[in-house]
Amino acid sequence: MSRLFASVRARATLAATLVVAVALVAAGTAVLLSLRSNLLGEAGTQAERSARDVATALAVGTRYTELNLDDDDRPVQVVDEEGTLVAASEDLERITGTGVDAVAPRPSASPNDDDGDDDDSGESLEAGEIGEPATVGDGTATVDGDTEDYRFVTVPVETRRGDRLTVYAGAPLSAEHGAVNTALTVMLIGFPLLLAVVAWVTWLVTRRALRPVEGIRREMAAITASEDLARRVPVPGTHDEVARLASTTNETLAALESSVERQRRFVADASHELRSPIASLRTQLEVAAAHPELLDLDGAVEDTVRLQRLAADLLLLARLDAGERPADARVDLAALAREAAEGRAGVGVRGDAAVHVAGSRGQLGRVLANLLDNAQRHARSTVEVSVRRDGEAAVVAVADDGEGVPAADRERIFERFVRLDAARSRDDGGAGLGLAIARDVAVRHGGTLTVHDAPAGGALFELRLPGA
Repeated sequence: MSRLFASVRARATLAATLVVAVALVAAGTAVLLSLRSNLLGEAGTQAERSARDVATALAVGTRYTELNLDDDDRPVQVVDEEGTLVAASEDLERITGTGVDAVAPRPSASPNDDDGDDDDSGESLEAGEIGEPATVGDGTATVDGDTEDYRFVTVPVETRRGDRLTVYAGAPLSAEHGAVNTALTVMLIGFPLLLAVVAWVTWLVTRRALRPVEGIRREMAAITASEDLARRVPVPGTHDEVARLASTTNETLAALESSVERQRRFVADASHELRSPIASLRTQLEVAAAHPELLDLDGAVEDTVRLQRLAADLLLLARLDAGERPADARVDLAALAREAAEGRAGVGVRGDAAVHVAGSRGQLGRVLANLLDNAQRHARSTVEVSVRRDGEAAVVAVADDGEGVPAADRERIFERFVRLDAARSRDDGGAGLGLAIARDVAVRHGGTLTVHDAPAGGALFELRLPGA
């Protein structure tokens, strides 16, 4: 059973059918109850009319034997104040529901008895007056051999002679039973057919609505099997939720493709960058092995340091890409800037005494060191560092008096392994990871790192972090 309703289409069809079924049952019940109530009311009206006709005849002085009670569909009883049946329909053979079971009338023992001023209802009537009708209820009557259900109404009447009489009249309920049974039969036949139509239409509509989803699923399965992230899922032109799902899926695939391509370039560039110091170090070691007197120990140490720095940079980038969250320590950027500038020639630090941020002291120190290394590499003579507060943000600005960064390259310099023309030497310009690391660390700390024109004409790198 769980496998039968495992699909969205089957569950939607079942849910729609159940909702319509509940609505139909509720509506059908309301219709049947309303129909029955109306038909019972109509039967009561007919019975009241018959009882009033007889009561009117009695009120004007018509004798019991002269009453017209031969309507086969309207069983009538006339009872005096002592409960004696004084008149009844000619073909009435049996009756229940009126409280008077007699069907054969007999003359009243005291037709002019004035002691009976009150009838059973307690209503006081004057001579020739007809009282208010009251519904007795439902019962049965056998008239001329036919037994049916009836609704009975009673009407009190005071004759001109002072006789207090009660008229019972009934109206058949066969029409009510027939109409209700017919409506119930129509519902029992029509409701299942209507539910079948609803289920079939829902199944077709859901199938059509989910067809694009199946196309998306097949394409995603093909992308997974082929590992071709350049492929995209089809986007239907319906501009609905499915179309938005397809668009979002394509955006996710594009971001995934970009991430994978970035990782591939990272691995390729890292391999390329590692190859040079490793090859240089290997060459020096091979020469030293063959000719010890030619060993360039300083060059070997320098290549080893370069290799160590590059490995450390690659490891830090890998940790940042893995989503490593920085520490939540309280760091004084002003003190950290003075510490990073200590021992560097031509670097000056000015600004507020204490500017605090929350983050990793080690990673933020690495950002300042990378910015200072880059500024010293391009500066003609001086580098100026300023630390200040700007509202709730902490700002560190590193400016040099070099040639600056062209506007077209102000975003490209933050890409990994990118060196501008003036800094392409691996010995002097590094591997092109310093600014990329600095921006990644700034972003991980909820901040930004941008480059502008410095007042002295060089580059101005501005690190902006949330204050603590």
